[in-house]
Amino acid sequence: MQGDTTNIPTQVVKQFEITYTQCLQADGTALALPHFANPDHLKRLYSALTHTRLFDAKAIALQRTGKMGTYPSVLGQEAIGVGIGAAMSPADVLCPYYRELGAQLWRGVKMAEILAYWGGDERGNDFSATRQDFPICVPIASQTLHAVGVATALQYRKIPQAVVTVIGDGGTSRGDFYEAMNLAGVWQLPVVFVINNNGWAISVPSAEQTHAETFAQKSIAAGIMGEQVDGNDVIAVQYAVERALNKAKMGGGPSVIEAITHRMGDHTTADDARRYRDESVWKAYQALDPILRLKTYLVGQQLWDEVQEQSCKDKCTAEIALAVAEYESMQPMPVSSIFTHLYANLPSDCQKQIDDAVKWYG
Repeated sequence: MQGDTTNIPTQVVKQFEITYTQCLQADGTALALPHFANPDHLKRLYSALTHTRLFDAKAIALQRTGKMGTYPSVLGQEAIGVGIGAAMSPADVLCPYYRELGAQLWRGVKMAEILAYWGGDERGNDFSATRQDFPICVPIASQTLHAVGVATALQYRKIPQAVVTVIGDGGTSRGDFYEAMNLAGVWQLPVVFVINNNGWAISVPSAEQTHAETFAQKSIAAGIMGEQVDGNDVIAVQYAVERALNKAKMGGGPSVIEAITHRMGDHTTADDARRYRDESVWKAYQALDPILRLKTYLVGQQLWDEVQEQSCKDKCTAEIALAVAEYESMQPMPVSSIFTHLYANLPSDCQKQIDDAVKWYG
């Protein structure tokens, strides 16, 4: 007979908590500001956010007019990329997925290179600056494995650098992500995982992706510190990533940061969010616009006015126009580059394939 088990004692062996960081509230009110938040830096952050949004809009227009392939917009999510870029040192390594436009522009990647990539030209991934950064990664979650590999090399060589990798909330359901976190935790690697939680894995809302109350708590099983940050607050994002990077470089191991944001547009230009997302949701997201939030604060502090606003937009628009002209003037690579791009020394059995490709496709 099964005995009564109601009196068997239990004890708590471990407890965990997930913290949340915010510096600017949605209405632009400052709660607290970190050491780097001086007027010049805040204005640079705002300019970077504006630049990112204007470039993003231009990229969508190029795709809609048949001048570029499928493109993933960052509308409403600019603060994550810009905050990451601002937090990283030039020597750190970025292993992105496909929505790190703000970080890449901050780190010196040319706009024409980004356009070339989304236009189907692999030369767009051969960055002229930040040569150590990895290319745009479309396969879901594989960039987290790349990041762990780089972090292992840095640790082995005792180099005081760290790696940042970014993944969407949907990507955290992939085994690659868990495997990467597990190894990073076991070896205490200098890597920071940033989760861009925009609430949607294409058309699947967060509530249908996971039963976990936060995405940050997925780090607990790997023995890694996890935290949340307001992903629409560029100051808070920079602060959280900078703190995690400093910890990693001092031997403190990896971190997971869940940046909570909102996707104000479609998943990509191949998506139509109106099929699965209510219009009221989109309007609610607009009220949380990360660019409007920082602008409201700057204006309230008399650090920004409409003359500066127009000057910033004019400068960004002119730079984007030059980048588009550079992109549109790029001559297509010969079909043989499919092979020569991959091999330093061409295998003999590839020559016939090249000859056939040239014969059929020119």
